[in-house]
Amino acid sequence: TRLEKLGISTVGNLLNHYPHRYDDYTALKSISQLEFGEEATVVGTIWETRTRTTRSGGALITSVIADASGTVEAVWFNQPYLVKQLRAGRRIVLSGKIDEHLGRLRLQSPAWEPLEKELIHTGRLVPVYPLTRGITSRWLRKLIKRVVDHWTPRLQDHLPETVRTRAGLMDLNKAVRQIHFPDNQEAAVEARRRLSFDEFFFIQLGMLHRRQQWQRQAAAPLPRDEGLLSSFLASLPFQLTEAQQRSLEHILGDLARSEPMSRLLQGDVGSGKTVVATAAALMAVAQGKQVALMAPTEILAEQHHRTVLDLLAGMGEGGMQRPVSVELLTGSVPRPERTRVYAALASGEIDIVVGTQALIQRQLTFHDLALVIVDEQHRFGVLQRGTLRSKGSAPHMLVMSATPIPRSLALTLYGDLEISVIDELPPGRQPIVTRWLLPTERERAYGFVLSQVEKGRQAFVLYPLVQESDKIEARAAVEEYERLRQTIFPRLRLGLLHGRMKAREKDGIMARFRAGEIDVLVSTSVIEVGIDVPNATVMLIEGADRFGLAQLHQFRGRVGRGAHQSYCLLLSDLASPDDPNTR
Repeated sequence: TRLEKLGISTVGNLLNHYPHRYDDYTALKSISQLEFGEEATVVGTIWETRTRTTRSGGALITSVIADASGTVEAVWFNQPYLVKQLRAGRRIVLSGKIDEHLGRLRLQSPAWEPLEKELIHTGRLVPVYPLTRGITSRWLRKLIKRVVDHWTPRLQDHLPETVRTRAGLMDLNKAVRQIHFPDNQEAAVEARRRLSFDEFFFIQLGMLHRRQQWQRQAAAPLPRDEGLLSSFLASLPFQLTEAQQRSLEHILGDLARSEPMSRLLQGDVGSGKTVVATAAALMAVAQGKQVALMAPTEILAEQHHRTVLDLLAGMGEGGMQRPVSVELLTGSVPRPERTRVYAALASGEIDIVVGTQALIQRQLTFHDLALVIVDEQHRFGVLQRGTLRSKGSAPHMLVMSATPIPRSLALTLYGDLEISVIDELPPGRQPIVTRWLLPTERERAYGFVLSQVEKGRQAFVLYPLVQESDKIEARAAVEEYERLRQTIFPRLRLGLLHGRMKAREKDGIMARFRAGEIDVLVSTSVIEVGIDVPNATVMLIEGADRFGLAQLHQFRGRVGRGAHQSYCLLLSDLASPDDPNTR
């Protein structure tokens, strides 16, 4: 049915089909007080209603409404049935926008209803619901009003009165009534607050229940191997920060227990989460177990694979009886190589596998998976993470995120996880300077990019689209790459990177950029995660208003990965820095 297209198949669905806004028709005015352009409500008596055919063949219905102060016309298009309903002498309430026609004020297509009934469509805060084709606002509003009136008195409040009183919350039945048909703005706000509380409350309950279920399982303890850990840390060309050491201690403590670890490692881009995860992985390998590290994109998986290999290279065997075996598994791995990796994982020859969603394929099995590491975990669904976890016998899980999460929100959304935060950058890293630029300052931004390249640095120029679109007013990477190459930076070496390129092409471009053979990389959001080029110091983002805050944070994290001062420049043709929506 049409209601099912809105996700409505039960009474409960209807009660939970909340309005996305309200039309404020509470301003009741006499006809003589009406002003052009305002939203208003009038109460009057119908003097007459007539209909005529327009030039296009449609029906135009006109009613003359009167009160003690004067008269006003109301018009409706293509609703001939109104002639019978809007009978002369009937008292009605009309709400809508005041228009003007031939110098006279009128109401165009106003909502109306008889004065003798309880007002649903006029004279109040009128709920506006999400709709689908074939369902009108008026019909759905009347249906929901009947359901609300009949069922809200029968709702049982799941929150104890003591909790409601302490938090200053409405009763559930009152909140449902007021979210649909509020008495005033304050009641609508309080109803929303109560229902929002319930949503977070149930999320928290679900998370705690999942955590309880998980902790009932028995995991293989992975005790701390002090000799191996010391050998690994001594082999690094840097010392861990205090925040890294603190987070590592949390993780090692979890791994040593017989209940499976569930921990979120949160840290800014470049804060050193991978080295902490690698140290944890070694504890599993030391016990003859396997580790899986899953990343959301091939570029990020390849970067993690290189990073883990580099981190382990300086250690040699370092107390291990044999070198640690690390393999990469993504969708781009050729079939013969993939078959070999599958067999080696099943036999236990591979210690650590780094990959994308290729790791959760049904035919992939592990010999003894004891630790699962998921990077940028918000990019994966619960089922994807659960599928990887199910490939072991209650393996420990470490999830990592560079997206800044307020602690109160983290405890709600990730209530099934313990949280460790790396809240400091490695020595020598400088904060990234971020600036919002007006469209008129674009040439200045280009000049700054040129000055940085002349100092031996590299830059990204990022666009929201691959190619120009008739539907979206935004600059596109392919066209802008040609313009930049020919007219803005003719003396520089430019490269182009976007998601429609083949994996081999993308790898080639990235290899050249890392090697310093490309000065400016023109790209789309394909670089959101997984790009590590310490010499890149400028991120110029075009159409910045088209990206979310989490994306912008990730883009900015592509620079500032070396010792040089780095910059993030935000540009938009549509918004200004003074626009609160943009902020």
